[in-house]
Amino acid sequence: MNKILSSLFEHKSLTREEARDVMLNIADGKYNDNQLSAFMTVYLMRSITPEELTGFRDAILQRRVEIDLGEPNALDIVGTGGDGKNTFNISTASCFVVAGAGRKVVKHGNYGASSVSGASNVLEQHGVKFTSDQDRLRRSLEESGVAFLHAPFFSPALKSVGPVRRSLKMRTFFNMLGPLVNPTLPKNQLLGVYNLKLMRLYRYIAQNEGINCTIVHSLDGYDEISLTSPFKVVTTESERLLDAEALGLTWCYPEELYGGDTVEAAAKVFDEVLNGEASEAKHDCVVANAAFGLLTLEPELGIERAVKEARESLDSGAALDRFRKFVELNS
Repeated sequence: MNKILSSLFEHKSLTREEARDVMLNIADGKYNDNQLSAFMTVYLMRSITPEELTGFRDAILQRRVEIDLGEPNALDIVGTGGDGKNTFNISTASCFVVAGAGRKVVKHGNYGASSVSGASNVLEQHGVKFTSDQDRLRRSLEESGVAFLHAPFFSPALKSVGPVRRSLKMRTFFNMLGPLVNPTLPKNQLLGVYNLKLMRLYRYIAQNEGINCTIVHSLDGYDEISLTSPFKVVTTESERLLDAEALGLTWCYPEELYGGDTVEAAAKVFDEVLNGEASEAKHDCVVANAAFGLLTLEPELGIERAVKEARESLDSGAALDRFRKFVELNS
C-alpha cells in the first residue's frame, strides 16, 4: 500500500487490474485503518478514473456473496449519498412506492457513512433484521415487492472499510461504488449522483456493462430528484433537463427536505411520507423519484402516467401496505 500511495501522490492513476488487486486486498483485510484512510483521501483530492472505478467494482463483485432472487426485471433505486444535503430517506421511500405500483425492487443499501441515516439505518429503526438467506429474501420480494440487501452481508470490502468511512464522516469513492455493486447484478437501476462528472462516469459503465440505467442529478447538488432546481436525467441513449413543472409537481425549498439530526428523526419523516402525513414537498419529491423508477422499467409509460401511478401508490396507501408487509416478513 505504501508503494501504491507514493504513486498516487505523484498524480499517477491505477490501471483497471491494479485497482482490482487493491480492492481484493481491502476485502481480505490486508491494510490497516491509517492506510485505508490515506487511500480514500487520495480520491477526495482528485477525480477517480473510469479504469479505477471499474477495477474497484470488478473486485467487489468478484468477492461478493452471490444470490439469485429469481426476478430478472427487478429494479434497484439508490443514491450515492455524499451530497451533504442530509435529506430524509428519499430513495428508500421511493422503493416502496414502486412496489405499491406493482413492480419489484431489489434494494442494495448500507448504514449512513456521510449522512445521518442510510437505508439500513431507517429500516433497522423499524425493527428490520438484515439477512443474506436467499429463501427469506425471495419471499420478501414475492410478498412485499421489496428485498433489501444490506451491503456488508454481501461485500467483504464494504464491511472492511465501514469503520474508517464512519470515522472520516465525509464522502469517499465508496459512495460512488455502492450503487454499482448490488450482488444480484440488476439489469434495471435508478441511480442518483451528486455531480455531473460522476453522472458521465456512471453512464460510461452502464453502457459498457449493458445495464438499463437511469441516472439523475439535481443541478443544485442533490443526488436525487429534489425538485429544488432543474434536474438532469441521463440514460444510455438520451439526456434530458427537466424541472418540477415538467412533472406537474411543485418546486421545493431545500429546508423542506431535511431529514433531521438523528436516525429516529429520519425514521419519523419516513413514516410521515408513507402515512400521507408529510408536507407536499416531501410527498412530491418521493413521487418524482418513484416515477422515474417506473419509467426505467417501462419507458413507454411516459412521464405523466408514471407520475400518476407513483402518486396513486402513495396516496392510496398501497406503498404503506407494501412497507408494513416488508417489515412483517423481515423482523
